Amino acid sequence: MNDVDAPTRAQTEAGIPAQGARQRRPDAIRPDDLRAEGEPWTWLLGGALALGIVMVLGLLLLVAWNGATTFWPRPIEVVTLTDGSRIAGEPVRSQAFRPGPQIIAELPPGIRARIAADGGIADRTLYRTGNYDLYGDDFRWVPDFQRSAAERPGDMVLIERLEWGVFVGRIVGFTHDGERTTTGDPRNPALEAAYRAARARWAEIRRIERGEIGTVNHHLEAERLRLRRVLLGDHPPAEREAAERRFAAEEPRLTAAYQRLAAAAQRLRAENARDTIILQEIGGREVTLPLSAVVRLVRANDMTLTEKIGVYLSRWWEFLSEEPREANTEGGILPAIFGTAAMTLLLVIAVAPFGVVTALYLREYARQGRITAFVRISVNNLAGVPSIVYGVFGLGFFAYIVGASIDRLFFPEKLPSPTFGTGGLLWASLTLALLTVPVVIVATEEALAAVPRSMREGSLACGASKWQTIRNIVLPRAMPGIMTGLILAMARGAGEVAPLMLVGVVKLAPELPIDGFFPFVHLERSFMHLGFHIYDVGFQSRNSEAGKPMVFVTTLLLLALIFLMNIGAILVRNRLKRRFQGSQF
Repeated sequence: MNDVDAPTRAQTEAGIPAQGARQRRPDAIRPDDLRAEGEPWTWLLGGALALGIVMVLGLLLLVAWNGATTFWPRPIEVVTLTDGSRIAGEPVRSQAFRPGPQIIAELPPGIRARIAADGGIADRTLYRTGNYDLYGDDFRWVPDFQRSAAERPGDMVLIERLEWGVFVGRIVGFTHDGERTTTGDPRNPALEAAYRAARARWAEIRRIERGEIGTVNHHLEAERLRLRRVLLGDHPPAEREAAERRFAAEEPRLTAAYQRLAAAAQRLRAENARDTIILQEIGGREVTLPLSAVVRLVRANDMTLTEKIGVYLSRWWEFLSEEPREANTEGGILPAIFGTAAMTLLLVIAVAPFGVVTALYLREYARQGRITAFVRISVNNLAGVPSIVYGVFGLGFFAYIVGASIDRLFFPEKLPSPTFGTGGLLWASLTLALLTVPVVIVATEEALAAVPRSMREGSLACGASKWQTIRNIVLPRAMPGIMTGLILAMARGAGEVAPLMLVGVVKLAPELPIDGFFPFVHLERSFMHLGFHIYDVGFQSRNSEAGKPMVFVTTLLLLALIFLMNIGAILVRNRLKRRFQGSQF
């Protein structure tokens, strides 16, 4: 030790530290303490991250499992209760519950003692009994202490119908061309042939009504609106008379075509009325159903693995390619898939130029000062505005002001029925573009700021103008960051529901925004959305249990759709990154 720093004996005895010697505080952290390296905080932050990842993965696995297993065919159990009655249905799930005092008082002493020994807890099973037109409900809870016996007969079938949900029971017979055949075999070749013929006629009726009759109605309405437009406008008398003569000539022709097609559809309906199936529920009541109204006949207890896979895949295909039915709890969601994808793409098309141009001005052109700082603060605050406020603004500004003005200028013949003066796909996309534009502005500004200043100076030194520098040097190298902002905007916009409820989304819109009539893309039409479909089925359907499987499978599809769109944008972004990876000074 240095003599200067060494304490004298007198100083040591007096407790006086030597000159230059550092005093140790009583609460100082020793070098060997874990807190000196921050390890407790590292473990805490790491644990929080791991917990968040586990929660996200758990949610995704829950949605994926319940969504993927929704369409797998389940067996049908016939349960005999202790009072002698019987029920039949698909077992959905089981859970523990606490019976009420009145229920326990009516039980035999042995069962009461067993429940008391289990702490007053018993088990019960939820069965999907179907037959809503007979029972007034689709599901029924059965406590285990009320079950006397359970079996799975091979002749039990599950009939998916166009109306009233599923039917659970047995086949008593069927009629073909008015002649009744008594059979309980669901594999009867005659029954299968009659069913295929009836469904083919049903498909033809649907084609006539939605295709040919729809075309005739469109042309008839177009002629009526053309005449009304001429009569409302300031046209010479000769032009008005020509319009009236044209309508007088076209209306009888179109009306005759409509009547001819309607008669053809009626003949097919009469043929379908001669082919019926007679069903019997477990209590003995019979129901006669047109074969054309049977969507799918499932022999739940008598199927091979290959047949189960076939039913599973056919249900998925129906879900992805058909329209919903039964208050959206059955059928498909093709209009919702199309509406979600179209709205998201229009959102990106609208938000990209607004966000990028605003960020370019703030970063490259605007003089940095109080006004620019205030604008940036306002943009950041816009990201925290509740989404329903954007919906109210979109309805008031886009629909009631801009849309009503468009109707007065370009569609006076349709008034008072609005065309653009109400919610639609275009106004919904623009509303969500406003909601997500702060995300794009902030991400674009950060991407522009990350471009090295030396690149700008080199371009300007070579004689390029400021706009040429921005267009050829700055924007290409900032494009990956801009794409990141668009990806975030796409993900948020695709999942928003509250604004859409005001500016265009509806419960059921089988008519897609694209068809074969000019102008082919109809942005003024209302549309369906997967997010709103989840809300509607989960909280607005007649039976929450009936809608719960559709909630999971629709959620899975919405996540998959967002994932696919994001993956496409990420691939483009990574391609741009690789292109300009080594192009920095």
